[in-house]
Amino acid sequence: MQVFKLKRIITKNLDENKAKNIVVISLKNKSQIADFMIIASGNSSRHLQALSENLLNVLKKNGIINCKIEGKDSSDWKLVDAIDVIVHLFHPEKRNFYDLEKMWSEPVPKQKAII
Repeated sequence: MQVFKLKRIITKNLDENKAKNIVVISLKNKSQIADFMIIASGNSSRHLQALSENLLNVLKKNGIINCKIEGKDSSDWKLVDAIDVIVHLFHPEKRNFYDLEKMWSEPVPKQKAII
């Protein structure tokens, strides 16, 4: 599946299921783990769980069969790994604490550190 179509499916599903503050970040030239990162908030632990499970089902219906949910036991964070798109679902307080938008939106320095 084309990554842009996958991104649209995910953002549409999150919006339809009342996720808040949906942000899409391109990981091009920043990371090889995925092409996009999507970050959204849920209202409660139940809402986060429902968002992640519903999204997983929609992805599987669209042929993304190797996707999975991380953080199943967490009440304030879930990660849905959709291969080319990573989706972080947070309780708003945890989202502010980790501030992934800031970390991943900043440009990569011209000279990268080699580990």
